[in-house]
Amino acid sequence: MAWPYPTSSPTAAPLVVARFTQGQCQPWPVRARCATSRETVQNVSFPPRELRDLQVRIRAEQQTPDWQARFAVHSGVKGTVNEFAHGHGMRRCRCREQPKAHLQHVFTAIAVNIERLSGLPLTSASPRPLTESS
Repeated sequence: MAWPYPTSSPTAAPLVVARFTQGQCQPWPVRARCATSRETVQNVSFPPRELRDLQVRIRAEQQTPDWQARFAVHSGVKGTVNEFAHGHGMRRCRCREQPKAHLQHVFTAIAVNIERLSGLPLTSASPRPLTESS
């Protein structure tokens, strides 16, 4: 069994990698629960102790009511952005000029607010196609 300390890329955090040959894995009493591989070597990666301690601390912090309240606001904002982008076609503008595109965004926001205030279910229909002028 080898314990090298490589990095998977220059920007990734270093990992402690344990390599087990197939011969070392055979005597393992719960071998049936291990992941199977066609290779003769199994790799198990562990973050360094400092990174693992940081992960444990952050995961514990995420269970606090204060963190969950802050994340609820973040989640609401992301949901609104997603609704505009996917439900109301805000990734595409009808006009190329910035003032008209801004006006489209403002009118769409007003329409979404009216929908929300009216209590009706939000529509997920795509925006209506442009009408041809005669």
